Amino acid sequence: MGDPAALDIGRDGACLHRGLATALLNDLAAVLAKWPDGHAGVRISGDADLARLLDTDGPIGAMAAKVRGCDVRPVRAVLFDKNERTDWALGWHQDRTIAVREQAEVTGFGPWSVKQGIRHVEPPFSVIEGMVTVRIHLDPVDENNAPLLVALGSHLLGRIPVSEVDAVVAGLPVRTCLAEVGDVWFYRTPILHASNAVVVKAGAGHRRRRVLQVDYAAGGLPAPLEWLGI
Repeated sequence: MGDPAALDIGRDGACLHRGLATALLNDLAAVLAKWPDGHAGVRISGDADLARLLDTDGPIGAMAAKVRGCDVRPVRAVLFDKNERTDWALGWHQDRTIAVREQAEVTGFGPWSVKQGIRHVEPPFSVIEGMVTVRIHLDPVDENNAPLLVALGSHLLGRIPVSEVDAVVAGLPVRTCLAEVGDVWFYRTPILHASNAVVVKAGAGHRRRRVLQVDYAAGGLPAPLEWLGI
């Protein structure tokens, strides 16, 4: 599976920063305790304490700005919790929607959807290309604990039609994103990615796999649209 340290986010679309969130784990646990756990994905907004931890004054936000090469801010956070009651697999795809405060008709933005009461919209793909996504690991992830899979270099290919995704993945190297508690994976938001369900071995229980996923973006959206934020 290669050395994660050899990955370059510009060339490959992903990179690992070991232990980057270790000093924040206690604070993150306290903040996330306010939100429901055990769910496939909890979208978090209006949380000033979490926003403070993820700001560019902290280690994660500062690194997001560094790997993106410009000023950024956190615009969406989702807590994923794979456990014995909630487990799932996700096929190869690109993230194509953003979370905004209110719906408004703006050229190039659409279709619209609502997820957990939050308005989402598919923007022009250039918006997605300008973003970076961060995965903060709250539990260890090995080959059997539903690691993220990324198709290296796919972030450079633009918006890939759904009908062509499998063929594109077949022609690219795939990286399995293993992690320890406190590790943080960064990837360019357009990258093709997937994950499997947790593998439960005979005689062993289902292991929890929690990941806080945060999107960072540079700049604003065309008025009157606004990022939802954290």
